[in-house]
Amino acid sequence: MQISVQFYFSFSNFAGQTIVNNFVFKYIMTKLLIHPFLHLCCLSLMLSVSARAQVTKADYQRADTILNLEKLVYSPAVKAHWLDKSHFFWYQNREKDGTFFYLVNADTGKKNKANDKQGLTAFLKGKNKHLAGIITENKENIHRDYRQKGSLSVSPDSLWEAYIQDNNLYVRSTKNRKNVTALTMDGTVNLTYGSRILWSPDSKKIATVKTREVKERRIPLLESRPSTQLQPILQWRDYAKPGDVLPVSVPVLFDLETRKQIPLETSLYENQYELYLTGWRNDSRAFTFEFNQRGHQRYIVGEVNAETGKITHLVDEQVPTFFYYNNRFRHDLQDGKQMLWISERDGWRHLYLFGNDGKIIRQITKGEWVVRNVEYVDEEKGVIYFRASGFNKDEDPYHLHFCRINLDGTGFRDLTPEPANHEVTLSADHSYMVDAYSRADMPYVSVLRRTSDGSVVTELERSDISALIEYGWQMPEVFHAKGRDGKTDIWGKIIRPSTFDASRSYPVVEMIYAGPHDSHVEKYFRATDHLCSRLAELGFIVVKIDGMGTANRSKAFHDVCWKNLKDAGFPDRIAWIKAAASKYPYMDLNRVGIYGWSAGGQNAMAALLFHNDFYKVAVALCGCHDNRMDKIWWNEQWMGYPVDESYSASSNVDNAWRLKGKLLLINGELDDNVDPASTLQVVSELMKANKDFDQLYLPGKTHSLGGRFEMHKMDDFFVRNLMGVEPPAWE
Repeated sequence: MQISVQFYFSFSNFAGQTIVNNFVFKYIMTKLLIHPFLHLCCLSLMLSVSARAQVTKADYQRADTILNLEKLVYSPAVKAHWLDKSHFFWYQNREKDGTFFYLVNADTGKKNKANDKQGLTAFLKGKNKHLAGIITENKENIHRDYRQKGSLSVSPDSLWEAYIQDNNLYVRSTKNRKNVTALTMDGTVNLTYGSRILWSPDSKKIATVKTREVKERRIPLLESRPSTQLQPILQWRDYAKPGDVLPVSVPVLFDLETRKQIPLETSLYENQYELYLTGWRNDSRAFTFEFNQRGHQRYIVGEVNAETGKITHLVDEQVPTFFYYNNRFRHDLQDGKQMLWISERDGWRHLYLFGNDGKIIRQITKGEWVVRNVEYVDEEKGVIYFRASGFNKDEDPYHLHFCRINLDGTGFRDLTPEPANHEVTLSADHSYMVDAYSRADMPYVSVLRRTSDGSVVTELERSDISALIEYGWQMPEVFHAKGRDGKTDIWGKIIRPSTFDASRSYPVVEMIYAGPHDSHVEKYFRATDHLCSRLAELGFIVVKIDGMGTANRSKAFHDVCWKNLKDAGFPDRIAWIKAAASKYPYMDLNRVGIYGWSAGGQNAMAALLFHNDFYKVAVALCGCHDNRMDKIWWNEQWMGYPVDESYSASSNVDNAWRLKGKLLLINGELDDNVDPASTLQVVSELMKANKDFDQLYLPGKTHSLGGRFEMHKMDDFFVRNLMGVEPPAWE
């Protein structure tokens, strides 16, 4: 009896590498415990089941065409094209009977249908020929003011021109161009003036920046098979990396009447990542600038008094980790007497009202949710319209809702109350909005709303997915589970193949992108996920998850990435996958793989370095495997400055010796987003550590990897190493 049980478990481990019927296992287990002479019968049956695990050409053909399922979705999201400043808009709609165009009057909700855009003009002729022309020609009426062309800037009164010559700032009369004054004389190739020249509205002052230039690092890219010649071509790209010396710009101010520079105290701004001017006050009393300190832990909005040169800090954000400047927002009110500013100072991203003395007047939005972005501010009515997420307790906290609130902090209202992700397009005067809302597990509903109160004028379209259902398509599942702390909900989605059978056992593959600059699991409806559905069709359960360290949750949730990009939310991701497998036993946790692009490529390889007890197979595409090798603006934001030991701790290069499992590295020789040397340095260390791995180095390819060849190689790699079978031969 003991031998029988051991036989069962050893064979179940083998069969775990295949797609196996769970019922068969239960039956065999019962019989083995009763009758050991059934071994040969069991072996025959197991081999029969194992044979069903073969991935066929038909599976690959289905995977190759899976994206065509998008064509089976009728009446997808309405994309409104508002006509100039009117309350009319048009949209195109794909229906079972063909593609049609609709013109909608937002005031009445009435729709007119036509076979093409030209047909829509018939409904407007005689009412507004200008709008009819817009529909036919599909043009935008955009006005641009080119007061400054290159380094030449004309004063508002049109009497003077300011310009840069030999790296110095000059002014001359527009009436007599020989009347020239040099406002600076110290400009050199390494010390320049005037990347932007700003005249005060009264034409009496000029603000610009003085920049101490540096020679930027360049990286070499070798194009091995150019189309223009036989021999390779060496290319160069400007490419600053963490720790590099950066240019330093400081504001300077000139008085045109005296032809003199007004001294400014700017020593505080020497240690900088960036400083740029943001404009003059309408009454010419001051101009403003924004300053991002090197290391991204301090961000200042400064105001320079035009008479005295005194600098006042209207906002001075100082944080122990990082200031999330990617999503900063500022809006000046009453010509700068007050200012709206977005901040995470209470642990969540919210709106604050500041005075012109740098002090907070009030916090406008509050709660354990986040303001995602501000759409517009109605200063006259004292109302802010913005997108937010996370304020509904039982809803996916990443769903975008369109909201309003009064400047005094009262009157908060969700104008899009349905529990879904809302994509909103507003009319020019903000009176109406087209709201296309959906979820990953709910097709689109598109409605026309009044912006004042969110009331629905009319329903425009509702997606029809009946053809998808007939095909056998599987609805993605939105899934959430507790993260590493046992308290925080982690959200993601599960993608199953169209051939899904709950009685079978499936390997699990995670598509990962843990870049801290955003959250990454799509919240809108798609019939297919172009990065995941293909792999799912080959017989995998594919999952996508937003773990800790990504954005759009609390500041504490985001801060997990700080000087710790190797974390990538893995403890949360693993807990999530285990919770999903507990609910769905057909998810085989003995066969878990992972893949990703760019920062996701770094994450994918890191899974086999730091979490190889869980992840067994990884494909890393164009990965930034060492944050010291990658672009400065992205990496110093999360890993900090100066470069310290945390960079090494998160490096796939320095930790390559830890590798366990099957790894495929893919990158292109002309990648100017992530230095290709980053992957080659990984290869070097893997060789030194005598590690077995696979590499695909692609001639002529850039950072945009996703072509048929490399995707086929990735598919084969997972089929071979997670399913334990040989993929079909290429044709």
